[in-house]
Amino acid sequence: MQSLLIKNGRVVDPSQGIDRPARLLINDGRVAAIDPSDGDIPVDASHLDAAGKIVTPGLVDLGAELREPGNEEDETIQSASDAALAGGFTSVLCCSSTSPCIDSPGAVEFVRQKAAKANGVRVHVIGCVSKERAGEQMAELGLLAEAGAVAFSDSPRPMPNDALLKRALEYCRMFNLPIIDRPEVPELSENGVMHDGQVSLVLGLKGLPTEAEDLAVARDVRLAEATAGRLHVGPVSTMGAVDLLRRVKSRGVAVTASVCPHNLCLSDTELRSFDARFKVHPPLRSGRHVETLRHAVADGTIDAIQSGHMPRSREKKMDDLDLAPFGAACLETTLATVMTYMIDEGVLDWSTAIERMSTAPARIAGVDGGTLAVGAAADIAIIDDQHRWTVDGGAFRSRCISNPLDGHHLKGRVTHTIVGGIVRFRLQPELEHLA
Repeated sequence: MQSLLIKNGRVVDPSQGIDRPARLLINDGRVAAIDPSDGDIPVDASHLDAAGKIVTPGLVDLGAELREPGNEEDETIQSASDAALAGGFTSVLCCSSTSPCIDSPGAVEFVRQKAAKANGVRVHVIGCVSKERAGEQMAELGLLAEAGAVAFSDSPRPMPNDALLKRALEYCRMFNLPIIDRPEVPELSENGVMHDGQVSLVLGLKGLPTEAEDLAVARDVRLAEATAGRLHVGPVSTMGAVDLLRRVKSRGVAVTASVCPHNLCLSDTELRSFDARFKVHPPLRSGRHVETLRHAVADGTIDAIQSGHMPRSREKKMDDLDLAPFGAACLETTLATVMTYMIDEGVLDWSTAIERMSTAPARIAGVDGGTLAVGAAADIAIIDDQHRWTVDGGAFRSRCISNPLDGHHLKGRVTHTIVGGIVRFRLQPELEHLA
């Protein structure tokens, strides 16, 4: 494999405390050196000029619905991979919510083979916690782990069975793999459309109460403390969830959490338009919840930002608001959303933002990535932090065109995504220079 030298860029790698201009040398798909001497650079090395750009570890997503097999009208592994690369992601954890769901070694292998054929982003598989995601019997977690599953979850379906979750947390200690739960009490949120508050009352729409999430988080973290199991809750969306997480973390409980980018910048007032692109899950909450989540990401109470990628076809999202499914295509906008509404507004610095989107997710999932240390896989995103663009769902690489930030003017865009030392995505020159 040919060597690659990335030069003139600002390297930001929170795993090593690096934020400075530097050169990055890649050999055989791995990071060979930071600031190599001229004598260490192979004469046949390709050069990539990153002048005026930021060079970071590739982003890692803790859970995206890839929808294949069974719902290819929404998304395929190929289209999701293309979308992820355009968003700067080099690794994505595939949710178990396929049809059939990922509750057998064969289902794990299917996704891995399709991902290898897509030849793009690294796809890691999340296996089901329960058989058929029914919440009744525990899936064959050991066989799923042997087949290559890196975590277990029934997400986006919550885990309603307390006893099953407790047994799964205990059992997974043998494999040192995490359980991921999207916290919600189904009985409290049944048939809900949006955040339960003043706006839902005025609009006459059934609400999704915050206590449905708060109670589930309380149960989850208590079981994690009791079992010493690896638990990740998310995405979360409420002040109550943040308060609970902050308290258990202060006691040293090893629990982690994540949030979606749109929950950091949009509120439930967007639903006044009755536009289904704002129907996401967890729902857009009120402004007080948004501010609490932003501060929780900054202070580390919330460990990671995940895309919340839940693609649904155009036809499904065109239905009436109360009938349309939850979901949005978010892989291509996550980084720019964080840059525009968190970095540019001074809530996060660059090093913390990359920690939340790359280093921490890789650590939580136990997968390679999140670092540019010598010897690490050369999974890299190169970012133009001055590039301004307007979100247009119709131009997405994803099959889903629905996004809650459609039409918003964002700042920052990925120009190159490198996976294993190979440039898998390059922004078209006409777009790269469009201001």
